[in-house]
Amino acid sequence: MQTTAPTVDTLARQTAADLAAVREQWGDLLAAIERPPAQEWPPREYRTVDVQAAARADDDAPAVGRLPLTLREHPAPLNLDALDAAVSVERALFESCDALAARVQRPVRYVRTDRHGRYRYQPDPLDRDDPARWHLPTVRDIGPGNATSAGSRAHGLHWAAVWLEGRALDERHGDLFAPTPPAVLDALASVAAHARRTVERALQRDGRTVTLDHPCPWCCGQLTGRTMPGNEPSVSCATGEGCGAPVALDGGRRVWQGAELVGLYVAMQAAKDREQEEREQQA
Repeated sequence: MQTTAPTVDTLARQTAADLAAVREQWGDLLAAIERPPAQEWPPREYRTVDVQAAARADDDAPAVGRLPLTLREHPAPLNLDALDAAVSVERALFESCDALAARVQRPVRYVRTDRHGRYRYQPDPLDRDDPARWHLPTVRDIGPGNATSAGSRAHGLHWAAVWLEGRALDERHGDLFAPTPPAVLDALASVAAHARRTVERALQRDGRTVTLDHPCPWCCGQLTGRTMPGNEPSVSCATGEGCGAPVALDGGRRVWQGAELVGLYVAMQAAKDREQEEREQQA
């Protein structure tokens, strides 16, 4: 069966959607680096109260804590898979920005200056420092310290993803950018799709179905966990309407989704604790 290639507009919108998904889940992935891999299901969500509090506290932390992973030393990670995924995605997006800027971004204009009757041409500081411009990293191999500038990479993955979204959608900013050629857009779409898959796989949101080891805390029915790319994970109870769990019915079954999973996890842990106490009392 022959499939029709997506139009440029469709490809651009899908690329932007994939990049947005990476941005929106980036905080979860960074939080996952600092936690040991979860062995239980449902996967723990990282936008919980304690993580939000930590994020607020980090607002007053040294700036190095917000620098890209590839530009700073990272403390000993507890989840190497999450760290590898983050470094891989960050590097791929940074390199895409560098390559795309070289292809579609106008060089800095030069302006003529008159100093003491002598004319000189210098880079236009307003054009050079335009916030919309992607600045390439530079390395100077001569002189003390081998001075290095991270360029726009110093702003982190969020800015890189936003900048790439703009190029995918051909957003105008004066004459700073030329239209992104279809072949270049196609390559960017592949990078964005792979980055999204990498992030969602590291967060266990890549479309898997798991039968939970522990039964429903309310009715002892069989629990099944599901993840779908781009969506929050969910858990359903096989008992159906007879289950007394305080969540809505979906397709005739009780279903926990989003923030409700926190309550389910707490209830499951409480049930495990009770079982452990009972075993200790019988021993």
